[in-house]
Parts: sequence; structure tokens; C-alpha cells
Amino acid sequence: QVQLVESGGGLVQPGGSLRLSCAASGSIVSLNAMGWHRQAPGKQRELVAVITSGGSANYADSVKGRFTISRDNAKNTAYLQMNSLKADDTAVYYCYFMDVLNRRTYWGQGTQVTVSS
Repeated sequence: QVQLVESGGGLVQPGGSLRLSCAASGSIVSLNAMGWHRQAPGKQRELVAVITSGGSANYADSVKGRFTISRDNAKNTAYLQMNSLKADDTAVYYCYFMDVLNRRTYWGQGTQVTVSS
């Protein structure tokens, strides 16, 4: 089992920045990926960004150039730096940990990000 603790959400004005953190603990395998999905009211959950244990990152087209995902493998923690935030970024952001070897995915509790003036 893997437990995830998220932090860093909140209310920010358009054009502002937020940084999300996701700390994993428990049965951490070396081959893994961490990232975030988000879900806005009335919309399907969508991938935001993902980063592998080797450091390869991928982003949704809607956040490229504005969001940056990174990780500290020694701390089993991933970070999502969100800049130039827009109202469309308003959603609950869910961190996840993918155990590639055992094909299991674990989810965090979700954190609300609201972009509004």
C-alpha cells in the first residue's frame, strides 16, 4: 500500500501561482510515476501532468508552458508549480502514484484549486 498526502491548494487570482505537493509513503517501488489529474464541476477527470521516477515528464496541452512538475525521489515527493493560472484551471486536483511493476495506482484525497478575482 501507498499513502499520499497532498498540500498546497487554495484561492488565487487569475495570473497568479500556486504550488502543489504530494508526499508518498509506504511500499514505494523504484519504478513508478507520480502526477496529478484534475476534475472541474460537471467535467470528466483529466490528466494534468505526470513524471516518472527517471524524471521524464508529460503535460496536458492546456497547461504546457504554465505548469511544471518535478519530484524529489529521496523524499518520495512530487511538486506541481502552477503559473499564469486561469479560471479554467479551477478544479479539484488529485495526486496519484503509479506502481508500474505491480500495475497499481493510488490516489490522494484531492485539493481544491480556485482561480477567481
